[in-house]
Amino acid sequence: MLELDLALGDEAIESLPNRPAVFLIWARGSARPWLARTNVLRRRLLRLLGLASKPSRMLNLRETAERVEYQFTGSKLEAQFLILELARKHLGADYRKEIRLRLPSWVKLVLSNPYPRTQVTPRVGRTQAVYFGPFRTRSTAAMFESEFLDLFQLRRCEEDLLPDEAHPGCIYGEMGKCVRPCQKVVGPEEYAQESGRVAAFLESSGQSLLQPAIAARERASADMDFEAAAVQHQRVRRIEDVLGLKDEMVAELGSLHAVAVTPSAEPDCVMLGWLRGGAWQGFAAFPLTAADGRAVSLDTRLREMANSIPAGSADPVLRMEQVAILSRWFYSSWRDGEMLVVENWDKIPWRKLVNAVSRVAKAQATPHPDSHS
Repeated sequence: MLELDLALGDEAIESLPNRPAVFLIWARGSARPWLARTNVLRRRLLRLLGLASKPSRMLNLRETAERVEYQFTGSKLEAQFLILELARKHLGADYRKEIRLRLPSWVKLVLSNPYPRTQVTPRVGRTQAVYFGPFRTRSTAAMFESEFLDLFQLRRCEEDLLPDEAHPGCIYGEMGKCVRPCQKVVGPEEYAQESGRVAAFLESSGQSLLQPAIAARERASADMDFEAAAVQHQRVRRIEDVLGLKDEMVAELGSLHAVAVTPSAEPDCVMLGWLRGGAWQGFAAFPLTAADGRAVSLDTRLREMANSIPAGSADPVLRMEQVAILSRWFYSSWRDGEMLVVENWDKIPWRKLVNAVSRVAKAQATPHPDSHS
């Protein structure tokens, strides 16, 4: 972070450029700063701190401000990650409320329960579970949960089961949509097989169910068994309809990979943000030309950088907050860059990534307003 010397007066502020930045205003005697983001740093600070000759009638921190720290950012995504970092450091236990960070929704398969079930939750914890997300909204997650469970016979009740033959059961058991472990129709081993099928469905983004159905349709068609082929075709269509309900970024947490390409605060450069295994690995500056002047293709340099990205994960709380930042940006209308969602880290679509880098670099060609504009 750069520091602004307020002792120099208005000249110090007027020397700043009107560029996107994240800044902290520290007040005298206060342990917590005022944290904000702006697209025009000089104008925003002049408004908040006020010119000596033209004091503002609105919020004016000139008399209480002790110092200002700031850092230029190239994109809203970079700014949001910086705000999260500074908020965790300076704003105390309620930092998430201060920066208005809402966690996205996940469909969670609770494996720690003797009779696993699913639930929609915003929290990623340490307990044994499969997390599928992040979804745009809780309602889209709930809709996906309801529809995909129709493909299985997993229980939908939320109680901790005490199986008993005298248990009254529920409507889903009567409809054949639950194997009724509550009534001891199946034992723990048989129920575990069904929950294992659900886990495989989520971990493979539906392919564990879709591909066998497609193969069965093709076999029936080749054997001229058109009635069986029609049945399998309907099943394929049903699975595809369910998968169509998941949002673009949704995957099992450990298989959630993406590369964000955003503008940079530095010229002739873009920023690459890496999400690997559901863990944010930070930004890396990517110069548009090789540093030593060598004629090295973008494809080659991108591969070299991707190979250096670690696969480790942060602590669970930071991990879910970082994914929340990324998903909010990705699903927003104010996204200022591109993101490539990657199904397999070992098979990154390099041509698409090169094209994304080129498009973002071209859009960034317009220079920032300088301090004298």
